[in-house]
Amino acid sequence: MLERIHLAVVQEVEKRGSLTAAAEVLHVTQSALSHSMKKLEQQLGTDIWLREGRSLRLTQAGQYLLAVANRVLPQLDLAEERLRQFAQGERGTLRIGMECHPCYQWLLKVVSPYLTAWPDVDVDVKQKFQFGGIGALFGYEIDLLVTPDPLFKPGLKFEPVFDYEQVLVVARSHPLAAVAHVKPQQITKEVLITYPVDIERLDIYNQFLLPAGITPKRHKTIETTDIMLQMVASGRGVAALPRWLVDEYADKLDVVPVRLGPRGIAKQIFLGARETDTAIDYVRAFVELARHPAAPALRALAG
Repeated sequence: MLERIHLAVVQEVEKRGSLTAAAEVLHVTQSALSHSMKKLEQQLGTDIWLREGRSLRLTQAGQYLLAVANRVLPQLDLAEERLRQFAQGERGTLRIGMECHPCYQWLLKVVSPYLTAWPDVDVDVKQKFQFGGIGALFGYEIDLLVTPDPLFKPGLKFEPVFDYEQVLVVARSHPLAAVAHVKPQQITKEVLITYPVDIERLDIYNQFLLPAGITPKRHKTIETTDIMLQMVASGRGVAALPRWLVDEYADKLDVVPVRLGPRGIAKQIFLGARETDTAIDYVRAFVELARHPAAPALRALAG
């Protein structure tokens, strides 16, 4: 009764605004498309659309069908692509979503040896999933999610692959550069520069400042790491970043890392995937390479 073409029609009509436009995209005649959908409505015993002049408005049943289409069609497309790759002896594309700004620099160090070890796998990195990566995994838009803040959901598996410390970054000439660790009260006179992320997802707020009832003098957001560190080096603020990232810039800019609190803030980078994909050889190999960058067994897997 319900076929893939029906889901595709509902999805395209919602995108294009009319049956005629949807028919052009799906390469069928408008009359054939209209007949198919009317037959489905008769079989289901409910309307999919309500006509309002020349436009169509989804009914409650239509809205549900659209949600099914948005969830199922990407899975079918991926399944067909994977089967085509198997038939042609290919392995395909590993689509990686980023859910943190500084993780990109870390990811580059993993991707380079991975491409060498797996020449028949392409890698596509998508950075648009800033704190929306769980939906992208469930929606089959990506195959792996890089995040420091995993949400453990049924059907997904997250594995820690890299440990790091979140530190305060200050100019080398800043008074705080000489202290062993920073106290929350010492941030009250500072301009705190962060990535454009909700405060509740910023570690320096939820693990350091807010528990002490402290806020900075001013909170400023900057999207790029280079500009952020340039601002810090010029004495225009302080920032919270991974220590390994600060160490990479230490020789280029006059900035230094300072521990946040006597014990510091320990963090991890996680790789998340759908449980059904964790047995795929090139997905598993990427996770292992991220965990052990020099692991020689990865090349054996590729063979």
